[in-house]
Amino acid sequence: MITQSIELKIPLSSNGSACESNGPCDCEIRWGLEFNPGQLRNRDTRVKPSGTRILWLIGGSGLLVILLLSAVIPKSSEQSLAVQSTLPPMAGAYEVTLREIDDYKTVYASVRSRDRVEARVRIQGTIAELTVKEGQSVNAGDVLALIADQKITLKLHGLDAQIKGARSRLAAAQSDVERAKELLSRGVAPQARYDQLKAAYDSAVNELASAEADRAVVARQLEEGQVLAPAEGRVLRVPVTVGTVMMPGESVATIAANAYLLRIELPERHARFLKLGDKIRIGARGLSQDQEPIGEGEIVRVLPELENGRVIADAQADALGDYFVGERALVWISAGKRQTIVIPKALVFSRYGIDYVRLAREGETPMDVVVQPGGAVRLDDGTEGIEILSGLNAGDVLVQP
Repeated sequence: MITQSIELKIPLSSNGSACESNGPCDCEIRWGLEFNPGQLRNRDTRVKPSGTRILWLIGGSGLLVILLLSAVIPKSSEQSLAVQSTLPPMAGAYEVTLREIDDYKTVYASVRSRDRVEARVRIQGTIAELTVKEGQSVNAGDVLALIADQKITLKLHGLDAQIKGARSRLAAAQSDVERAKELLSRGVAPQARYDQLKAAYDSAVNELASAEADRAVVARQLEEGQVLAPAEGRVLRVPVTVGTVMMPGESVATIAANAYLLRIELPERHARFLKLGDKIRIGARGLSQDQEPIGEGEIVRVLPELENGRVIADAQADALGDYFVGERALVWISAGKRQTIVIPKALVFSRYGIDYVRLAREGETPMDVVVQPGGAVRLDDGTEGIEILSGLNAGDVLVQP
C-alpha cells in the first residue's frame, strides 16, 4: 500500500491561541489519520512541546491532494474577518449615498363602496318576478324585479273597451257627416243638419283621443312595475322574495355603485402626516405582512373628525374589482420621511442564506461584505431598489458581483 504524508504547521502559544510570528510557542499537537476505502478513523493523537501542529494524512490506492494552510491571526479588536473576492472588479461602480424616502407603515383597511344606492318600487303591488341575486353585477337600467297590480290590469282592460266603443261611435259619426255633406251638395238636406252631425263627429274624435290617453297613463303605470337598477355595480342585498307585497318607495335591492374605496383608520399621531394625494401601496389578498405590494392607490378624502382617537381616510385604487365589500386589505401608508441607504437590487446577492454586496477598495481586490436588506424601494430611474438597514456607509463604492 502506498502512503503519503503532508505536514501542516501552525504556531501555538501556551493558552492555545495562534502566536505571533516572532513570539514564543509552547506546544505541538500531532494527529495520525489512516484512510481505508469507505472509512476514515483517527489513529494517533499526541501533544508535544515543539511549537508546531503536525497533521499526518495517510491515503491508499490513489493520489490525495491536501491544501497546506498557514495563517497568523493577531488578537486585535480593530480587525475583522471578511470574505475576499478572487474575481476582478467589473465596470459600472455605484457610490452609496443617503436619500430621503417615505416611512411606510403597515395598516389594515376595509373595502367600501363609493356609493350605495337602493333600487326602489314605484307602484304598489306584488312582486311577480325577481331576476336579481346577491353578488350579481348589474348595469344601469337592468330590470331587477316586476311588480304586478291586478287593479291596473283590470283598469287597462276597461280602457281598451272604452277605446273600442269610441272608435265605433267615431266611425258612425264619420258616415253621417259624409252622407249629410252629399245631401247638402244636392240641396236636399239643410245646412243645420250638416253642422249638427259635424259637431258629433268632432266629439267622437276627442272622446277616442281621451280614452287612448287614459290607457297610455295606465300602461305607463304598468311599466313602472319594472324595478330598474339605478346605477352600475354589484348587488349587496336583496331583502324580498317573489310574492312580497310592496309599497311605493320600498327597496328591492341594495347596490354598491361605481368604484370601491379603501377605508383607512390611523392613530391620531399620524393625522399630521396624512393629506390628499398621498400614495399608498396595496398588498395581495391574504393579509400576510411579508408579501410584496401588488398595486398603488391614492388618498382621495380625509375626514375632518376623529373617531375614537383615530383619523379616517378613503383611498382609491384600481386593484379592488374582485374584493368583497367589507373585506380587509393590507396597505402601506406614508407616516413621514426618513434618511436611509438605497441601492439597486441587482447589487445584492446571497450566499448560504446570507446577503452580500461587493465593496470596491482602492488599489485592492473587491471585498464581499454582509448587509441586512430591508424593503423594496423604487429608484428615481424607475428600476427596482432595496433599502440597506446595516452593513454600508455613505460614500462606499459597490461593483457588480
